[in-house]
Amino acid sequence: MDIMRPEVDGLTATREIRKHEAWRKLPIIALTAKALRDDQERCLQAGANDSIDKLHDVEKRLSLLRVWMPKG
Repeated sequence: MDIMRPEVDGLTATREIRKHEAWRKLPIIALTAKALRDDQERCLQAGANDSIDKLHDVEKRLSLLRVWMPKG
């Protein structure tokens, strides 16, 4: 979930997704341009499972996705 989305920011979108029972277990990884600890905490409080900043390389992003992707 891109936190800096136009129109509806990622934090709001994440909160809305979490309101739906069917989507409560959906893994949401917040992608943010900021690497500040406060930003990570806000993402987790909004309902994200994890967060990563956009400065990480592609391999680190893929590794994080593999952690949260369901097996099978």
